[in-house]
Amino acid sequence: MGERTRYEPGTFCWVGLAASDPAAATAFYTRLLGWQAEALPAGEGTYTVLRRAGEDVAILYRQTAQARAAGAPPHWTSYISVEDAGAAAARAGELGGAAVFREPFDVPGAGRVAAIQDPTGAVVSLWQPRPRIGATLVNDVGALCWNELATTDAGRAKSFFGELLGWQYQTSDTGGAMITNAGRRNGSIRAQTGQERGTPPHWLPYFTVENADDAARHAAQAAGARSCRPLKPAPGASR
Repeated sequence: MGERTRYEPGTFCWVGLAASDPAAATAFYTRLLGWQAEALPAGEGTYTVLRRAGEDVAILYRQTAQARAAGAPPHWTSYISVEDAGAAAARAGELGGAAVFREPFDVPGAGRVAAIQDPTGAVVSLWQPRPRIGATLVNDVGALCWNELATTDAGRAKSFFGELLGWQYQTSDTGGAMITNAGRRNGSIRAQTGQERGTPPHWLPYFTVENADDAARHAAQAAGARSCRPLKPAPGASR
């Protein structure tokens, strides 16, 4: 079991789905992964906490009107735990080529969040717990197990996050870079594949399932999903 009560700063702590149709997205993931959903107030709107066996695993919220108007597709965002979201975002903005994508704001009763864009163009969120730490269950069936950056310039991304968050790296079996934070594996950074060229650099969250083939079939046959790329073996990872 991967139950968590805290995260070291610089550790991925959960993921959030910005959905154009939150009700449909909630129905899909609760059916696919056995999640339970609870809508909670967030300022003038709401967000949904997604749980597995009573433990928080992810969040879901409606895309902003600005994102929908700009044609941005629904997408998952990875969140990194930090001590001070405002200070971390400001530091990111000072580093060459990066920018604050969304200024820090409070999620009532949960935490403070900011979004940054690294020098290669990928967006990631910074989470300051107040008091919600993020996911209370990881590395278990139906829970987050990995975060991977697919980028056009892995070297530049590594340098940026190393300076911002103190990440260290090891070369992985596939030629990418395994991220280490506070002595633990914390995700990976790799060059985009040929199939991904032409799409902006982005973070990819991974969820544990008992059988990937069965989960893919269930997603397509019972939940109406489509496959974006074929199944393939992946190196094991722990957070």
